[in-house]
Amino acid sequence: MTLDVLKKSQKGNIVSINSEKVPLKLIEMGCLPGNIVEVLQIAPLSDPIYIKVSDAFLSIRKDLAKEIEVELI
Repeated sequence: MTLDVLKKSQKGNIVSINSEKVPLKLIEMGCLPGNIVEVLQIAPLSDPIYIKVSDAFLSIRKDLAKEIEVELI
């Protein structure tokens, strides 16, 4: 499954990322395989998604979240 499918308060372990589409800044902030990501908030129109990964709080667009594959914890 991909990160955009997770619901509020769900956690997932990052399995893989599409490094061609995910910006280097997100990778540097902890969006790496093996790290745990938690969905904190979803905007009213489902875009963007507010997440926590490696003690960093990030807001990412749904189309970018589709490029991050996770497995539900």
